[in-house]
Amino acid sequence: MKNLLFLISFLCFTSASAQFDNINSGEVLSYRIHYGFITAGNATLSTTKTSYKGQPAFYVRGVGKTSGAAKAFFKVEDVYESYINENREPLFYVRNVSEGSYTQHLQSTFNPTNNTLVLVDKKHTDRPAKTIKVPNDIQDMLSCFYYLRSQSADNLKVGSVLKMNVWIDDELFPFQLKVVGTENLSTKFGKINCLKIIPSVISGRVFKEKEGVTMWVSNDKNRVPILIKAELAVGSLKASIDGYTNVKYPLSFKK
Repeated sequence: MKNLLFLISFLCFTSASAQFDNINSGEVLSYRIHYGFITAGNATLSTTKTSYKGQPAFYVRGVGKTSGAAKAFFKVEDVYESYINENREPLFYVRNVSEGSYTQHLQSTFNPTNNTLVLVDKKHTDRPAKTIKVPNDIQDMLSCFYYLRSQSADNLKVGSVLKMNVWIDDELFPFQLKVVGTENLSTKFGKINCLKIIPSVISGRVFKEKEGVTMWVSNDKNRVPILIKAELAVGSLKASIDGYTNVKYPLSFKK
């Protein structure tokens, strides 16, 4: 679930919203998650205009839950939160998850002025906060999703490669995303032309292969994720768009 919230990753102040001028405050995207032929759950991403410690901030909330029969076998209730500044840099990131018997609640506070973050384990309150040096291009699991969507058309041409460092849980991972082509995808809303993007991920841990994830985003100014597929070590997972509200530009679904 957490990997789809990653792949799957505004403000009242004009300067801030200009950084994400293709995304409305109040946008909500929802996805149905399939494990093989089974509908395993759903995920939602929502945006809000707000502030963080007195500065303009873009607040993103991601929620993932199992449903139906899958919930009886393996209950998942994951919440991710991110505050992003006007330079598209993460300021504060929360991962609060419950996955079967596993729970975790981590908070990361970023300081872009000196390239550090402070990690706090809210589950284990006896553990001291850690100050960690990080690269100046760091993104968290949610902010990277909107950073990708905000890229110019020139940066998302077929053949383009984007690189970023992503803070996942309590570790830093380098990612590379390649735009490999375009495809027309069928959805519950009709067919839509998409960019096909393959992120390079760390193999042997969660994903089956180095490039075991493929995502399709609408080939328009919205760049809304339409479909995400992940080949896992224990099977395959898929997230398909199930609903959308308040997107900036009309999505061109064709019957």
